[in-house]
Amino acid sequence: MPLDLSEYARVARDLGVDAVALVPGPNFTRAVKHLFMSNERPFLIAVPAHGEPAALVPNLELRSWDLVEFEGAVFDWRDQDGHDAAFATLTAHLGIASLAVEGQIMRVFVHHALKKAQPNLQIIDAEAAISGLRMIKTGDDIAALRAAIEISERALERTLASVRLGQSEKEIEQVLIQALFAEGAEDQAFHPIVAAGDGSARPHAKARADYRVRAGDALLLDFGARKHGFCADITRTVFLDHATDEARDVYDTVLRANRKGHEVTRAGITAHQIDDAVTGVLEASPYADRIRTKTGHGLGRDVHEAPYIMRGNHQVLPAGTVYTNEPGLYQIGNFGVRIEDDILVTEDGCTSLTRFPTGLQVLKC
Repeated sequence: MPLDLSEYARVARDLGVDAVALVPGPNFTRAVKHLFMSNERPFLIAVPAHGEPAALVPNLELRSWDLVEFEGAVFDWRDQDGHDAAFATLTAHLGIASLAVEGQIMRVFVHHALKKAQPNLQIIDAEAAISGLRMIKTGDDIAALRAAIEISERALERTLASVRLGQSEKEIEQVLIQALFAEGAEDQAFHPIVAAGDGSARPHAKARADYRVRAGDALLLDFGARKHGFCADITRTVFLDHATDEARDVYDTVLRANRKGHEVTRAGITAHQIDDAVTGVLEASPYADRIRTKTGHGLGRDVHEAPYIMRGNHQVLPAGTVYTNEPGLYQIGNFGVRIEDDILVTEDGCTSLTRFPTGLQVLKC
């Protein structure tokens, strides 16, 4: 079936520019239905507001590009010749004066190659408009997300069953990574966060080889599988051997905030309203000084994508949006707790795609 790029042409028309450009990444993969690497070789498709698209393709990718069923001009180039001539031919063929690009994805050298080929070309950042096409998930998208999440939850169950006092964070991390692939992950959605004790108070901690888990530690695991091009993103915090009264109270506060996110979510709510409700629970607790992060972010082909669930973002969430509901409390030098679910927005509420229990778990290890 020939490739349908009409929605990108529509974005160009809506923005009042002559064309939209995509480079390898989540939007490119979504558009062409095939995965291509982002490397030192520039690779680009341009979709005009009117007329046929065009592509600049490294010569060594041509046989793979045949699988795309792309209907439009293709300009290839070889490493030994360089890409300048291909860019000049592409821009001359398009005959455009303005181009919308993915500001968070297009690399500087590709931008410079376009400007070298056509110095008067106006290049604008249209990241929000282009990536916004991915916000409402299709049935196939949701199925892929569910598959990634189910793999992740099985891996988490295996990992928690193997935890023993005296293990290093790094050893636990390795068990988790191996479990992800054993359960069917195509890749990791991102490098896992495995943090215990005082490390759990750093939201983006790195697993330590020299810290060995102890009785009473919080153990925070934030990770996800990638399956069919889609990412899971899950966090659970457990306690080892026992949990202090403080730990139980902090955990209960975060759990109530997480549940508040489930309660208020429905189609038509704004990202601001969700974060205000969730963070409001944390602010009303004795632990308000431990708030470090917003409530969450969109989830799909990227681990972090629109919408960003934070105060001040008045973007409306339509049905089909998926976001992470991940409130947390973190006291540096002590411990942190985060509970993260992947939430599908529906017309009359929401569905949690994550099913792993959120109640307090104390591992007898």
